[in-house]
Amino acid sequence: MLKTICVFCGSQPGVNSAYAEAARELGHLLARHDITLIFGGGMTGIMGILADATLDAGGRAIGIIPDSMNVPRVVHENLTDLIVTPDMHTRKAKMVEMSDGFIALPGGLGTLDELFETLTLSQLGYEPKPIGILNVAGYYDPLVELIDHAIQAGFVKPQYRDIFTVQKIPSALLTAMQHFQHPIDH
Repeated sequence: MLKTICVFCGSQPGVNSAYAEAARELGHLLARHDITLIFGGGMTGIMGILADATLDAGGRAIGIIPDSMNVPRVVHENLTDLIVTPDMHTRKAKMVEMSDGFIALPGGLGTLDELFETLTLSQLGYEPKPIGILNVAGYYDPLVELIDHAIQAGFVKPQYRDIFTVQKIPSALLTAMQHFQHPIDH
């Protein structure tokens, strides 16, 4: 049962309005399903849009932010809870610890770092939790192609393609994540 989902996403809005719309839709969906949002704690970009949508729909949003970023106009000030960590490493560990699953919305290098860390932890069996990629407007097509290429090239075992799911619509992604079974489990 998914009670908390950590969403990795951009602190910038991106150039396509579909990214913001998907963040709003996901925030409303999390609130409707009584799933607490765990996220990076920022107020800007996709991150802020997602948190605002979750809260506006009556949901809960917990931000986890490193002390160096806990400054006005960066940190979201209206959250259910805010956890301040000493550094980025501790922040990511706390996000993983508090979450029953993970979703990647469009984002930059930080989003990719967080996504790949959870994919690696899942592959190794340390955190066999559901991981979803919300492929808004084809944003993650090149990444999925790269992972499939790594499988074809023999660097990733084929069964590890099943440690994450890719969907274009938030509701379909959440449904797939709720039925997730880790390949190590069977």
